[in-house]
Amino acid sequence: MDDHRSEDHDIEVEGSFRGFDRKISGILDDGSVGFQQPLLARNRKNTTSQIAIVGANTCPIESLDYEIFENDFFKQDWRSRKKIEILQYTFLKWALAFLIGLATGLVGFLNNLGVENIAGFKLLLTGNLMLKEKYFQAFFAFAGCNLILATAAASLCAYIAPAAAGSGIPEVKAYLNGIDAYSILAPSTLFVKIFGSIFGVAAGFVVGKEGPMVHTGACIANLLGQGGSRKYRLTWKWLRFFKNDRDRRDLITCGAAAGVAAAFRAPVGGVLFALEEAASWWRSALLWRTFFTTAVVAVVLRTLIELCRSGRCGLFGKGGLIMFDVNSGPVLYTTVDLLAVVFLGVVGGVLGSLYNYLVDKVLRTYSLINEKGPRFKIMLVMAVSVLSSCCAFGLPWLSQCTPCPIGIEGKCPSVGRSSIYKSFQCPPNHYNDLSSLLLNTNDDAIRNLFTSRSENEFHISTLAIFFVAIYCLGIITYGIAIPSGLFIPVILAGASYGRLVGRLLGPVSQLDVGLFSLLGAASFLGGTMRMTVSLCVILLELTNNLLMLPLVMLVLLISKTVADCFNRGVYDQIVTMKGLPYMEDHAEPYMRNLVAKDVVSGSLISFSRVEKVGVIWQALKMTRHNGFPVIDEPPFTEESELCGIALRSHLLVLLQGKRFSKQRTTYGSQILRSCKARDFGKAGLGKGLKIEDLDLSDEEMEMYVDLHPITNTSPYTVLETLSLAKAAILFRQLGLRHLCVVPKTPGRPPIVGILTRHDFMPEHVLGLYPHIDPLK
Repeated sequence: MDDHRSEDHDIEVEGSFRGFDRKISGILDDGSVGFQQPLLARNRKNTTSQIAIVGANTCPIESLDYEIFENDFFKQDWRSRKKIEILQYTFLKWALAFLIGLATGLVGFLNNLGVENIAGFKLLLTGNLMLKEKYFQAFFAFAGCNLILATAAASLCAYIAPAAAGSGIPEVKAYLNGIDAYSILAPSTLFVKIFGSIFGVAAGFVVGKEGPMVHTGACIANLLGQGGSRKYRLTWKWLRFFKNDRDRRDLITCGAAAGVAAAFRAPVGGVLFALEEAASWWRSALLWRTFFTTAVVAVVLRTLIELCRSGRCGLFGKGGLIMFDVNSGPVLYTTVDLLAVVFLGVVGGVLGSLYNYLVDKVLRTYSLINEKGPRFKIMLVMAVSVLSSCCAFGLPWLSQCTPCPIGIEGKCPSVGRSSIYKSFQCPPNHYNDLSSLLLNTNDDAIRNLFTSRSENEFHISTLAIFFVAIYCLGIITYGIAIPSGLFIPVILAGASYGRLVGRLLGPVSQLDVGLFSLLGAASFLGGTMRMTVSLCVILLELTNNLLMLPLVMLVLLISKTVADCFNRGVYDQIVTMKGLPYMEDHAEPYMRNLVAKDVVSGSLISFSRVEKVGVIWQALKMTRHNGFPVIDEPPFTEESELCGIALRSHLLVLLQGKRFSKQRTTYGSQILRSCKARDFGKAGLGKGLKIEDLDLSDEEMEMYVDLHPITNTSPYTVLETLSLAKAAILFRQLGLRHLCVVPKTPGRPPIVGILTRHDFMPEHVLGLYPHIDPLK
């Protein structure tokens, strides 16, 4: 983060800087007191910077510079840009949007291709052994394949990229809010996210690949937008325009939308998902580019799917990419049906909020296990894999054999990996309906639940058992060290209880059970994720049934309203549990009782416009601040006044260039002629410049450097008496990293302090004022 302190409040380092007696009391990156994160061990000391859980790994976090940093280098670069360079910049933005859509669509297709073929081989092997009545061999083959795939996925996450574990949507959402963490969007994370997701979904876990696809799209966008990686020697100089957080944020927004479009084949839904759930800042220009990106994804997917219809893609045929064809006949409904929809919405809200509560408890428990190291992460994944295999293979034995429907005796029971009529242990002309749901890929299970061929294909007891199993397995599976999404478990559970309600109301309802399954899935999605518009469009796009629009809207609104009475959405809960300092779009009620100066804590470290090199080096060495106020002092001005803010990264570049002066004079014009704006560009995935990389002699330490060329001379400032609520809204809406607090009365130092996102966090504010009621 930008300036915050560790939990070791007793550490004190004295330093005498020009113009102030500055006292560093364990000051760290954010200028505020560190706090215990919800899922972090109690005995862990935060002595370097704020830490949070990213994926299944604990790591330090920083803020991103979304604000345009208007220093002399920026102004000079902007004035000197030629018309051809401006056109090149505009062209590159659209070209990168196209490449993001192309790459994400290709990865989404290969993801489905891998899952369908690997899972298809496993299910065919199990089915052939079951036909030969080799039940024990079938179980060990089924469980063994699942265990091998699960171990592979867990090993990738545990040893190569711990940040790839989980959904990835909370991390992407936090990044777009202005929070960065090491390796969150690294190439290694992208690699593990792709292959770990394939292995995890094919292993039979109750997880989806939709959340990981969002993270994958964001990683692809980040890799393309920063011109490659210096660490892996993959860089492109012509992408120098994008070496800033602001442009990368827009590209990653496009990548997140492309991920949803690739997962659901829903381009409009992807745009709305980015708008409603992922992005914290939005504008019309970004809407156009995001829509263009998802359109490219849709074209790529359609083209590749058509190539596979001839059977050249192995076991991947019409299935794989989620496209559930719900009955498209006339949708007629009565008052009873509307009451049933209301009931589904209420049930979905209650079950969704309970699901979020239980996921919270499970994540807190798993964090204690994951902290012990990679071996324990893998053992936890293996234990859940064995449990999932036992449920998938054992529960169908509780289901009775059902005679095949009249007229399709030749196709029932069907032989193959994906079927609605699996024989399992049943005699000829009979099928096991529960095995058709459990011994299938998750996508095919959803298709079977959404089907409207016959109302009696699944018994009421089968639907009840399947709902309980999926509900529980989805809760205990999320949080293990594999890439895992929440969309599919929620859709499966919601579709099962929706179809169950449809079976119970069959005699009095005009809607068929397939439509009830869709409404049940919508209600559970609304109850867990608390999205409305994007979920509505995604469901309509993947089911191809616009006639259900009014009922889907109604059930989503009801389920979200009911669930909001109990807790927050699952992604918001996970963001908080991971310790990510997310800035909400509204201020907390108690903030109206405080002003800006009330939360500015600790002594301030500032520099003069022309400062001694040794003073700057000492401040950078002893603190983790990322922003330092620069003060104009006599003899350069009549009295002290705020010049602006200088970033840590810019100070390091300036010191490394050794453009010093032996005299304490201004010479900014010389620095502007000897340096270029791109020298101060944000480092990509490679390691940026650190204080340890500087090699300064004792003579250079006594020299001076002019900070004006790298100082943002137009920082956002607020009076110390401004309401903290207004300051929080201003900070969030403008996407700031630093907000200067200036005195209201003259005759005082020109700056009171700097507000960063940590200063607005409830843990920090309520820690300073424990007597305040959080609800008032």
